[in-house]
Amino acid sequence: QVQLVESGGGLVQAGGSLRLSCAASGSIFSVNFMAWYRQVPGKKRELVAYITSDNSTDYADSVKDRFTISRDSAKNTPYLQMNNLKPEDTAVYYCHVRSIYRDYWGQGTQVTVSS
Repeated sequence: QVQLVESGGGLVQAGGSLRLSCAASGSIFSVNFMAWYRQVPGKKRELVAYITSDNSTDYADSVKDRFTISRDSAKNTPYLQMNNLKPEDTAVYYCHVRSIYRDYWGQGTQVTVSS
């Protein structure tokens, strides 16, 4: 069973940057969609950014022009570059990979932005 593990989270001051990575424990084939989500306790998990197999991307309005999603085409995993971080970006961030066979989710990495 392939598992996803996020890394790169941590504590950063407002205005700082972090780069999230997502590693897969094995090979994932026929991927057509990768994304990053985030969740704050007591709130619904929200889509932050996604990238498709043809490199189309989209972002939540709250992160546009600050976050950039990219992918490792060989490993079929996404990255998330987060710049100009704000306290409201504080959340647990999850990577998500969708293949034609199933969905994969990571366990999450905490991002905390101090003011």
